[in-house]
Amino acid sequence: MRDHAEMDLMLKGYGLTTAKILYHFPDHPHLLQSFIWQDYDIAPKFPVLIKFIEFWKAELEGPLHSVVYTHQKLIAPNEWRKVDGEFVLH
Repeated sequence: MRDHAEMDLMLKGYGLTTAKILYHFPDHPHLLQSFIWQDYDIAPKFPVLIKFIEFWKAELEGPLHSVVYTHQKLIAPNEWRKVDGEFVLH
């Protein structure tokens, strides 16, 4: 069922966003740890990523050092075309 939901998101313009988050250890603030976050989001406002960062700041103890992200639109509605037939092999 999740595959259909992901396809619906892609058809609505969402793409895969990956963020590398560096944060300070709560007990050892001079040490940094990395965390990789990935979800479907819509550019250029990135509401899902912003919501996650706000959650991190409010609920988690490790203060953020930096966030680097990439975004790739995996599919667009204009990449689909109507198919009138199908050939089944075997």
